[in-house]
Amino acid sequence: MHIEQNILDKVNEWLTPTFDEATQNSIKEMMTSAPKELEESFYKNLEFGTGGMRGIMGVGTNRINKYTLGKNTQGLSNYMKKSFPNEQLKVAIAYDCRHNSNTLAKVVADVFSANGIKVYLFSDMRPTPELSFALKHLNCHAGIVLTASHNPPEYNGYKVYWQDGGQLVPPQDHEIINTIEALNYIEIKFEANENLIEYIDVAVDEAFATSTVANASFNTPSSAKENLKIVYTSLHGTSIKAIPNVLTKAGYTDVNIVPEQAEPNGDFPTVKSPNPEEPEALTMALALADKINGDIVIGTDPDSDRLGVAVRDTNGQMILLNGNQTMVIMTAFLLEQWKRAGKITGKEFIGSTIVSTPMMLELASAYGVECKVGLTGFKWIAKFIKDFPELKFIGGGEESFGFMVGDAVRDKDAVGATLLVCEIAAQAKAAGSSLYKELLNLYVDHGFYKEHLISLTKKGISGLQEINQMMVDLRENPVNEIDGQRVVCIEDYQNSTSKNVMTGEVEKITVPKSNVLIYYLEDGSKICARPSGTEPKIKFYFSVNSDLDSVENFELAEKQLDNKIKNIIAAMQLN
Repeated sequence: MHIEQNILDKVNEWLTPTFDEATQNSIKEMMTSAPKELEESFYKNLEFGTGGMRGIMGVGTNRINKYTLGKNTQGLSNYMKKSFPNEQLKVAIAYDCRHNSNTLAKVVADVFSANGIKVYLFSDMRPTPELSFALKHLNCHAGIVLTASHNPPEYNGYKVYWQDGGQLVPPQDHEIINTIEALNYIEIKFEANENLIEYIDVAVDEAFATSTVANASFNTPSSAKENLKIVYTSLHGTSIKAIPNVLTKAGYTDVNIVPEQAEPNGDFPTVKSPNPEEPEALTMALALADKINGDIVIGTDPDSDRLGVAVRDTNGQMILLNGNQTMVIMTAFLLEQWKRAGKITGKEFIGSTIVSTPMMLELASAYGVECKVGLTGFKWIAKFIKDFPELKFIGGGEESFGFMVGDAVRDKDAVGATLLVCEIAAQAKAAGSSLYKELLNLYVDHGFYKEHLISLTKKGISGLQEINQMMVDLRENPVNEIDGQRVVCIEDYQNSTSKNVMTGEVEKITVPKSNVLIYYLEDGSKICARPSGTEPKIKFYFSVNSDLDSVENFELAEKQLDNKIKNIIAAMQLN
């Protein structure tokens, strides 16, 4: 097989004494026995996407290893020194249950300390939201978490948080990436200054739990809490380190943990994918709920920033809610609590994303608050909090099963969201209702919005080309009509344009550029296409809506909306 010269140049650099013997031996082995794998490992540098940097572990520039992470950390150290001159720099580091996460976290800590930066390193795996909290709690300048979220077991990743507790956003992200790319591997300082590394655990855990209970509890009577039968699974991930403690602290006594999935394990042996967005991941939890007649099922992903929620429908059957539904339920509850407490003054906002349900805009309007809509990823919601200090943040989320309650944690937080959803379920049950019935009432009050997501996986070099081509085709040959409905508006976030197809008028989009296209149809349907920033996928998001005059007509209305989505998918030839 012919390997291009630019790839060979990178390979040869990795065969120099800058890299350890084990790395060099792995490369030599690949050169003879797996040239295709060698090409995949070196054909590009791993890039920062919507959720930091994620990739397969192994040797090479396109892999997660001590050198790629060491280079990130060295670049970040250099950038921090420039950004905060004459300050004693401090960082916090956390990691999840993945293979090598603890050793890679120590490499990262070593490089920071070698650069004279004080490091607070968690002594064991912890949820990602606890890192965001710890960073602010300990007055750090930055934070790192080693995680690949819900990606398969061979992946790991590197998320960077800034002083406000949110993930990197412009202009820092590009400046840091440029600093990293300008470095040579030989410049990485790997020799730790152990005096600058301090291990943290119980004290921060307690502060995090106390803060979570304060933010996500809403006067639920103890009898209602004790009467809620919760089934919870950590899906072999880190939330086991926080959620049981938080629920106990908040007064929930009937918490049933799925025992087979309670032990953290980077192989995620009982699931195909440790992603609560996939119904299959919650199979064991749902079985336990049926066995003990549970009221609610909650499952979290490996780093505990996303949660999947299942509740009983009007027929008593357990059904998995999607991320848009949980977001709407939690946001509406928070808005109602703020309203009852007399805290809504018109200076508040909720947060959402361009691919999430438009129903968030309806809720904001109904309660007289603003809904700020940003690009995909919670870093944009965190940026809103930072950029608009005159506004109070109530809560917000995105369709991919993430939610943020208040601003103590500046990232999606399955720990706080788990407590919040239990508060809602407990209060509903005590009032003779249920979480599901509360959702149906919201549809009657604000309009019935139904969403659907299609993810097409395209791996490797050829997959990337295919994804790029699909986006090019959608841009260059825009459709005028989908399923008999005229396209009335096309938003192109890469070109920062919003075009009214009816009048030809073009407006400028002010959010940062991103490879996203959104079609709006004349009946209010919305179709969005975007390549994933962290996985080899292209995603299509569909949102349709109708009025719902009564809860009794829900099933009929749902059938009609399901058919509408099916017809749109067929018209776009995506099935």
